Amino acid sequence: MEKATFAAGCFWGVEETFRTTPGVLETQVGYTGGKTEKPTYHEVCTDTTGHAEAVEVTYDAAKVSYGQLLNIFWENHNPTQMNRQGPDVGTQYRSAIFFHSPEQEREAIASKETLANSGKFSKPIATQIVKAEPFYRAEEYHQQYLLKRGRTHCHI
Repeated sequence: MEKATFAAGCFWGVEETFRTTPGVLETQVGYTGGKTEKPTYHEVCTDTTGHAEAVEVTYDAAKVSYGQLLNIFWENHNPTQMNRQGPDVGTQYRSAIFFHSPEQEREAIASKETLANSGKFSKPIATQIVKAEPFYRAEEYHQQYLLKRGRTHCHI
């Protein structure tokens, strides 16, 4: 089992996308990349903690590769938006890849460069690639939020 951590806007839809990916064993939503220890959702929403809403993915690398997870990440949000996704605005909604190993860092950088050179976007890729920091699990009502409500996505 390996871990991958991604931030791509509101964590509800991001979690659902990864949760339903074959080879993903577990997902949890939470906060990472900031300065506040054990932040609450309400604190993160103030845009003062430095944390991003993120999804920690536990996966079986024999069934799904980190590269495949990166592709899912890139395909399911707009990585050119700085500190926002759709109507959600603030640093907590930034696009970021939090790498857990030098191999993940190299693969994330290479995938970002490939996407940037693909011509798919007219704007630069704003996604941060940073070392994974402590991950603080979000409140229980946020875990599998869409599944609990019988929804498969929250895109507008």
